[in-house]
Amino acid sequence: MSEQMGTDHWPVEIRHRQAEKLIEIEFDDGNTYQYPAELLRVESPSAEVHGHGPGQKTIVPGRRDVGIMAVEPVGHYAIRIQFDDMHDTGIFSWRYLYDLGRDKDRIWQGYLDALAKHGLSRDPRATKAPAHDHSHGGGCGHKH
Repeated sequence: MSEQMGTDHWPVEIRHRQAEKLIEIEFDDGNTYQYPAELLRVESPSAEVHGHGPGQKTIVPGRRDVGIMAVEPVGHYAIRIQFDDMHDTGIFSWRYLYDLGRDKDRIWQGYLDALAKHGLSRDPRATKAPAHDHSHGGGCGHKH
C-alpha cells in the first residue's frame, strides 16, 4: 500500500510547535525531523514556488520571520500548511517531508546560496541583501 501512496515512511506523530515556528515529525522508521517554518515556506511544493515544470523554481526571499497558523491533514498522504504570510497552496506529502527532513542541511544551504547569488535577503524588510561594508574592519556588517 505504501507504493500506492507514494511513500515508504509514514508519520507516527506530527507536532506543530507554534512558538518555535516549526513542525516536528516522527516517522515509523524512528527518524524524527524538525522543519523550521521558513524552510517549509521557501520549499513549499506549490506551483507558486516550484512552478509548473522543471527549472521553474522560484527563490522566495524575505521569509525569515514566517510562522505557521495551521496544519491540516490532506487525506492519508499529506498535510497542508497555512503560513502567516497567507500562503497555503502547498500540499506536503509524507514522501516530500521525509526527503526534506533527511536532506534539510543540503537543501537549506542551496537556498542560502541562491539568495546570495541573486542578491536577495531572508529579511522581510529587505528585498535585496544588505551591502557588505568592509571599511570599518572586523565582521561583515550583519547583525548575528
